[in-house]
Amino acid sequence: MTENYSGLEASLGYTFKNKDYLRHALTHRSMGHAYNNERFEFFGDALLSVIISRHLFDKFQKCDEGVLSRMRSSLVREATLAEIAHRFNLCDYIVTGLSERKSGSYRRDSILADAVEAIICAIYFDLESDLVKLDQVLMGWFGKMLDEIVPGEQKDPKSRLQEYLQHRSLPLPVYEVFNIVGAEHNQIFTVTCKVSLFDETFTGTGTNRRRAEQDAAVKVLARIEKK
Repeated sequence: MTENYSGLEASLGYTFKNKDYLRHALTHRSMGHAYNNERFEFFGDALLSVIISRHLFDKFQKCDEGVLSRMRSSLVREATLAEIAHRFNLCDYIVTGLSERKSGSYRRDSILADAVEAIICAIYFDLESDLVKLDQVLMGWFGKMLDEIVPGEQKDPKSRLQEYLQHRSLPLPVYEVFNIVGAEHNQIFTVTCKVSLFDETFTGTGTNRRRAEQDAAVKVLARIEKK
Protein backbone atom coordinates (compact mmCIF):
# COMPACT_ATOMS: atom_id res chain seq x y z
CA MET A 1 0.00 0.00 0.00
CA THR A 2 1.31 3.44 -0.92
CA GLU A 3 0.05 7.01 -1.03
CA ASN A 4 2.39 8.02 -3.81
CA TYR A 5 -0.23 8.00 -6.54
CA SER A 6 1.87 9.14 -9.50
CA GLY A 7 2.27 5.62 -10.90
CA LEU A 8 -1.42 4.86 -10.50
CA GLU A 9 -2.46 8.15 -12.07
CA ALA A 10 -0.22 7.42 -15.06
CA SER A 11 -1.99 4.07 -15.48
CA LEU A 12 -5.41 5.64 -15.08
CA GLY A 13 -4.63 8.31 -17.64
CA TYR A 14 -5.84 10.93 -15.19
CA THR A 15 -4.13 13.16 -12.61
CA PHE A 16 -6.26 14.23 -9.67
CA LYS A 17 -6.43 17.84 -8.61
CA ASN A 18 -7.84 16.72 -5.25
CA LYS A 19 -6.00 13.57 -4.14
CA ASP A 20 -8.50 13.04 -1.32
CA TYR A 21 -11.08 11.83 -3.84
CA LEU A 22 -8.68 9.11 -4.96
CA ARG A 23 -7.72 8.27 -1.39
CA HIS A 24 -11.40 7.90 -0.54
CA ALA A 25 -12.00 5.63 -3.53
CA LEU A 26 -9.17 3.32 -2.47
CA THR A 27 -10.34 2.91 1.14
CA HIS A 28 -12.11 -0.41 1.75
CA ARG A 29 -15.03 -0.68 4.17
CA SER A 30 -12.87 -2.74 6.55
CA MET A 31 -11.33 0.59 7.57
CA GLY A 32 -14.64 1.63 9.15
CA HIS A 33 -18.02 3.09 8.25
CA ALA A 34 -17.14 6.78 8.46
CA TYR A 35 -14.72 6.86 5.53
CA ASN A 36 -14.80 4.12 2.91
CA ASN A 37 -15.47 3.66 -0.79
CA GLU A 38 -18.90 1.97 -0.71
CA ARG A 39 -20.87 5.08 -1.69
CA PHE A 40 -18.29 5.96 -4.35
CA GLU A 41 -18.62 2.42 -5.68
CA PHE A 42 -22.41 2.78 -5.91
CA PHE A 43 -22.23 6.00 -7.94
CA GLY A 44 -19.28 4.86 -10.05
CA ASP A 45 -21.19 1.75 -11.11
CA ALA A 46 -24.06 3.94 -12.33
CA LEU A 47 -21.73 6.31 -14.20
CA LEU A 48 -19.93 3.45 -15.92
CA SER A 49 -23.22 1.85 -16.93
CA VAL A 50 -24.45 5.09 -18.51
CA ILE A 51 -21.25 5.66 -20.49
CA ILE A 52 -20.91 2.08 -21.72
CA SER A 53 -24.62 1.98 -22.59
CA ARG A 54 -24.32 5.12 -24.71
CA HIS A 55 -21.37 3.77 -26.69
CA LEU A 56 -23.12 0.44 -27.32
CA PHE A 57 -26.36 2.23 -28.23
CA ASP A 58 -24.57 4.39 -30.81
CA LYS A 59 -22.36 1.63 -32.23
CA PHE A 60 -24.92 -1.17 -32.58
CA GLN A 61 -28.05 0.56 -33.88
CA LYS A 62 -29.68 -2.65 -35.11
CA CYS A 63 -29.30 -4.58 -31.84
CA ASP A 64 -32.28 -5.00 -29.54
CA GLU A 65 -32.35 -4.36 -25.80
CA GLY A 66 -31.47 -7.93 -24.83
CA VAL A 67 -28.32 -8.05 -26.96
CA LEU A 68 -27.23 -4.59 -25.80
CA SER A 69 -27.80 -5.56 -22.16
CA ARG A 70 -25.67 -8.70 -22.49
CA MET A 71 -22.86 -6.75 -24.14
CA ARG A 72 -22.99 -4.12 -21.41
CA SER A 73 -22.96 -6.80 -18.71
CA SER A 74 -19.86 -8.39 -20.21
CA LEU A 75 -18.04 -5.04 -20.04
CA VAL A 76 -19.06 -3.91 -16.56
CA ARG A 77 -19.00 -7.32 -14.81
CA GLU A 78 -16.71 -8.08 -11.89
CA ALA A 79 -14.21 -10.12 -13.92
CA THR A 80 -13.69 -7.34 -16.48
CA LEU A 81 -13.27 -4.67 -13.82
CA ALA A 82 -10.86 -6.87 -11.87
CA GLU A 83 -8.81 -7.33 -15.04
CA ILE A 84 -8.61 -3.55 -15.36
CA ALA A 85 -7.66 -3.30 -11.68
CA HIS A 86 -4.77 -5.72 -12.21
CA ARG A 87 -3.67 -3.63 -15.18
CA PHE A 88 -3.48 -0.65 -12.82
CA ASN A 89 -1.80 -2.67 -10.03
CA LEU A 90 -4.55 -1.52 -7.66
CA CYS A 91 -3.45 -4.09 -5.06
CA ASP A 92 -0.54 -1.77 -4.29
CA TYR A 93 -2.86 1.11 -3.43
CA ILE A 94 -6.02 -0.26 -1.80
CA VAL A 95 -6.30 0.58 1.91
CA THR A 96 -7.85 -2.22 3.99
CA GLY A 97 -8.09 -3.31 7.60
CA LEU A 98 -5.30 -5.37 9.12
CA SER A 99 -7.11 -8.71 8.85
CA GLU A 100 -7.81 -8.24 5.12
CA ARG A 101 -4.20 -7.23 4.57
CA LYS A 102 -2.87 -10.26 6.43
CA SER A 103 -5.24 -12.72 4.74
CA GLY A 104 -4.64 -11.29 1.28
CA SER A 105 -8.38 -10.88 0.69
CA TYR A 106 -7.72 -7.38 -0.65
CA ARG A 107 -6.58 -9.14 -3.81
CA ARG A 108 -10.04 -10.63 -4.40
CA ASP A 109 -11.71 -9.73 -7.67
CA SER A 110 -14.76 -8.34 -5.89
CA ILE A 111 -12.71 -5.84 -3.86
CA LEU A 112 -10.65 -4.83 -6.89
CA ALA A 113 -13.73 -4.38 -9.09
CA ASP A 114 -15.42 -2.27 -6.42
CA ALA A 115 -12.33 -0.06 -6.23
CA VAL A 116 -12.40 0.52 -9.99
CA GLU A 117 -16.03 1.69 -9.76
CA ALA A 118 -15.15 3.93 -6.81
CA ILE A 119 -12.29 5.48 -8.79
CA ILE A 120 -14.69 6.28 -11.62
CA CYS A 121 -16.82 8.21 -9.13
CA ALA A 122 -13.71 9.94 -7.74
CA ILE A 123 -12.68 11.09 -11.21
CA TYR A 124 -16.19 12.39 -11.88
CA PHE A 125 -16.12 14.46 -8.69
CA ASP A 126 -12.62 15.70 -9.43
CA LEU A 127 -13.80 16.76 -12.90
CA GLU A 128 -16.62 18.71 -11.25
CA SER A 129 -19.27 16.43 -12.79
CA ASP A 130 -17.99 16.71 -16.37
CA LEU A 131 -19.40 13.54 -17.93
CA VAL A 132 -17.83 14.23 -21.33
CA LYS A 133 -14.30 14.31 -19.88
CA LEU A 134 -15.04 11.25 -17.76
CA ASP A 135 -16.09 9.47 -20.95
CA GLN A 136 -12.74 10.34 -22.52
CA VAL A 137 -10.86 8.86 -19.55
CA LEU A 138 -12.92 5.67 -19.53
CA MET A 139 -12.44 5.10 -23.24
CA GLY A 140 -8.76 4.78 -22.43
CA TRP A 141 -9.74 1.83 -20.27
CA PHE A 142 -12.58 0.28 -22.28
CA GLY A 143 -12.00 1.53 -25.83
CA LYS A 144 -10.28 -1.60 -27.12
CA MET A 145 -12.92 -3.87 -25.60
CA LEU A 146 -15.68 -1.81 -27.22
CA ASP A 147 -13.89 -2.02 -30.56
CA GLU A 148 -13.61 -5.81 -30.32
CA ILE A 149 -16.97 -6.73 -28.82
CA VAL A 150 -19.29 -8.75 -31.07
CA PRO A 151 -23.07 -8.90 -30.58
CA GLY A 152 -24.39 -12.31 -29.58
CA GLU A 153 -21.20 -13.64 -28.00
CA GLN A 154 -22.01 -12.57 -24.44
CA LYS A 155 -23.98 -15.51 -23.08
CA ASP A 156 -22.77 -16.39 -19.60
CA PRO A 157 -20.82 -19.66 -19.04
CA LYS A 158 -23.75 -21.48 -17.38
CA SER A 159 -26.00 -20.73 -20.36
CA ARG A 160 -23.34 -21.76 -22.85
CA LEU A 161 -22.69 -25.04 -21.02
CA GLN A 162 -26.41 -25.79 -20.80
CA GLU A 163 -26.91 -25.14 -24.50
CA TYR A 164 -23.91 -27.32 -25.38
CA LEU A 165 -25.34 -30.25 -23.42
CA GLN A 166 -28.90 -29.74 -24.66
CA HIS A 167 -27.80 -29.71 -28.29
CA ARG A 168 -26.25 -33.14 -27.71
CA SER A 169 -29.25 -34.49 -25.76
CA LEU A 170 -27.09 -34.86 -22.64
CA PRO A 171 -28.24 -34.36 -19.03
CA LEU A 172 -27.97 -30.86 -17.62
CA PRO A 173 -25.12 -30.06 -15.21
CA VAL A 174 -25.70 -30.55 -11.49
CA TYR A 175 -24.45 -27.76 -9.20
CA GLU A 176 -24.12 -28.17 -5.44
CA VAL A 177 -22.86 -25.80 -2.76
CA PHE A 178 -19.83 -27.47 -1.20
CA ASN A 179 -18.71 -24.83 1.28
CA ILE A 180 -19.35 -21.27 2.48
CA VAL A 181 -16.72 -19.40 4.49
CA GLY A 182 -16.39 -15.88 5.86
CA ALA A 183 -18.60 -13.36 7.60
CA GLU A 184 -22.07 -12.75 6.15
CA HIS A 185 -21.00 -9.56 4.34
CA ASN A 186 -17.77 -11.10 3.03
CA GLN A 187 -18.55 -14.72 2.13
CA ILE A 188 -16.83 -17.02 -0.34
CA PHE A 189 -18.94 -19.80 -1.88
CA THR A 190 -17.48 -23.04 -3.22
CA VAL A 191 -19.69 -24.94 -5.66
CA THR A 192 -19.18 -28.29 -7.39
CA CYS A 193 -20.41 -29.09 -10.88
CA LYS A 194 -20.94 -32.54 -12.37
CA VAL A 195 -21.58 -33.28 -16.04
CA SER A 196 -22.11 -36.64 -17.67
CA LEU A 197 -19.24 -36.05 -20.10
CA PHE A 198 -16.55 -36.45 -17.43
CA ASP A 199 -15.95 -38.52 -14.32
CA GLU A 200 -14.23 -35.62 -12.57
CA THR A 201 -15.97 -32.97 -10.46
CA PHE A 202 -15.39 -29.31 -11.29
CA THR A 203 -15.14 -26.71 -8.54
CA GLY A 204 -15.87 -22.98 -8.70
CA THR A 205 -15.64 -20.16 -6.19
CA GLY A 206 -17.27 -16.74 -5.93
CA THR A 207 -18.71 -14.12 -3.64
CA ASN A 208 -22.17 -15.63 -4.08
CA ARG A 209 -23.62 -18.90 -5.32
CA ARG A 210 -24.31 -17.63 -8.83
CA ARG A 211 -20.74 -16.45 -9.35
CA ALA A 212 -19.36 -19.71 -7.99
CA GLU A 213 -21.57 -21.69 -10.40
CA GLN A 214 -20.41 -19.51 -13.30
CA ASP A 215 -16.79 -20.13 -12.31
CA ALA A 216 -17.38 -23.88 -12.26
CA ALA A 217 -19.09 -23.71 -15.66
CA VAL A 218 -16.07 -21.86 -17.09
CA LYS A 219 -13.84 -24.76 -15.99
CA VAL A 220 -16.16 -27.35 -17.56
CA LEU A 221 -16.18 -25.41 -20.85
CA ALA A 222 -12.39 -25.19 -20.79
CA ARG A 223 -12.21 -28.97 -20.28
CA ILE A 224 -14.60 -29.50 -23.19
CA GLU A 225 -12.44 -27.35 -25.44
CA LYS A 226 -9.35 -29.40 -24.49
CA LYS A 227 -11.25 -32.59 -25.26
